[in-house]
Amino acid sequence: MTRDTTDRPQMNVEDFDELVSRAPREIRNRLEFLGGRLCIRHGPLDVDEFEELAAVAPETVRLEYIDGKVEVKAVPDGNHRSIFMWLLRQCMQHRPDLDLVPESGVKAEAYRKGRARTDGTLVPVDHFRGDGEWSDPDGALMTVEITSHDRDTDQRDRIDKPVGYAAADIPVYLLIDRDNNTLTVHSEPKDGRYQQISRHPWGATVELPAPVNITLDTEKLKDYAD
Repeated sequence: MTRDTTDRPQMNVEDFDELVSRAPREIRNRLEFLGGRLCIRHGPLDVDEFEELAAVAPETVRLEYIDGKVEVKAVPDGNHRSIFMWLLRQCMQHRPDLDLVPESGVKAEAYRKGRARTDGTLVPVDHFRGDGEWSDPDGALMTVEITSHDRDTDQRDRIDKPVGYAAADIPVYLLIDRDNNTLTVHSEPKDGRYQQISRHPWGATVELPAPVNITLDTEKLKDYAD
């Protein structure tokens, strides 16, 4: 873990109190706030219980369900948002037939038991039309995560999500890592793992493989180093 994120809380106590006040009665008494983390008492939530909780969470709390655990995803800061817009412009230029959908809810992991809130999902235009909060990953070409400087980035974005997205057979997972100023391209999912993983420094020319087929000029990312 880097940038002294170990002791940062997942959320503040005011957001936790608001989440508890909105939670369904049968879930409310199982929520705890320990050491700055959201914890679940009496065993993990099942996926239906998670979806009930996520549906009533305040706007400042973004919940995910990764590897059977409820996770709190950091709210994007300015550089995070600027990096996403940079990538959006690149995708629109090279693949106008595709949408890079921000903050989309994707049913990830084997048997669709995970619920990941991606920073971006690359899909055909209007692919998610008519969906609810959580969409099946079928037809997605790529998921994108941009790390935040929070305590859970290492486990969530670098370890858990590659497994979840590969298990869902999403062809490409792009990790834009702000801790070490790199892009990591995961591709060729098989048996729940990406078979090809390549890492590139910011400033390099990066080829996103089929079915994405986009070449990224990443020099601009250096402007967002922090």
